[in-house]
Amino acid sequence: MTKKQRKIFYPTIFILGLFLMVWQITIFRNTIIDLKILIGIILVVGIITFLVDYKNYGKTYKYSGIGLYFYSSMHYLCGFGFMACSIFMLTNYYFADKTPVKETFEIVERSSLPGRKYHRDERKPTFRINYEGKIKELVFNHEYYEKLDFFTNVELEVRKGYFGFDILENKKLN
Repeated sequence: MTKKQRKIFYPTIFILGLFLMVWQITIFRNTIIDLKILIGIILVVGIITFLVDYKNYGKTYKYSGIGLYFYSSMHYLCGFGFMACSIFMLTNYYFADKTPVKETFEIVERSSLPGRKYHRDERKPTFRINYEGKIKELVFNHEYYEKLDFFTNVELEVRKGYFGFDILENKKLN
């Protein structure tokens, strides 16, 4: 790959990784998975690509010393790490079993998140449940905020993901 091609390749991978990370957050909210696993995937892939390619990165951008290590590791973690993690999450999500199972869980804790820009007062209620020994935070639409304290449990339709991590198909407050 020529220097000119690498100057296009590295920023493209970085931006693509950031966009996939934003999409991955939506998938993460509907998947029962430990955050440590995802961080591990990001770090392992980012470190491996750093070790394999950081010299080419230095030749492309004329960095040396700590600048080379900092900028190249940032590109590899955010670009390749987030891409690999997104591929993992999307594969688990889209190749999951087709038949959902209904389960009911008691709400352990209640809180809320602010709404999007220009709608900060439309708070989104969040409920934490104990899902088979793991605490999972579920985010609902702002319409449920007024009745936040009246709900006692959550009914979930769950599918088994491709890699064995459960996926929330539907969620209903009771």
